This record gives sequence, structure tokens and C-alpha cells, in this order.
Amino acid sequence: MAKTIVKKELMNEIFKTILSLLKFPYKKMWIDYDEKADVLYISFKRPQKATDTEMTKDGILIRYKDDEIVGITILEASKRSGNVKSY
Repeated sequence: MAKTIVKKELMNEIFKTILSLLKFPYKKMWIDYDEKADVLYISFKRPQKATDTEMTKDGILIRYKDDEIVGITILEASKRSGNVKSY
């Protein structure tokens, strides 16, 4: 019974996230989470070296290859409520 409840709660969270991901202009994404460092990596191109990085006031790193955004890195990912204060 507990296993079923956990699965339902997890699936509800996944479905909420899907709606947000579908709004992204990128159709392919690679997502990695480093639990020990609490860092979430989202790449919009196959993971690659960025040529430049910009940090927002919220501690989000926007990674560029030349002038194109190739990914974002979210520091302290588990502590975020989903509200971005600045970009």
C-alpha cells in the first residue's frame, strides 16, 4: 500500500513538471541532478563545454556556447520553490 501511495505522489509531481517543460522552446533536454552538491544541470544540447556562463541574482548559471544558450545549472536546487526573482 505505501509503495502505491509514493508512486502516485511521485507521478503527480512528474505531471506538474511536464506542463512546465513543454513550454520550453527546446524539444530535447538532458537533465542530471547531483544530490551531494544539490545541483541540477539541464542541457538543451548534448552536454558540452560552454564558452561563457552568466550567473543570475538567484544563483542560476546560464551556459552559452557562442551566443546560444546550451543549458542552465541550478545551485541549491532542492531548496527552490519554483519562483525566480530575477533573470
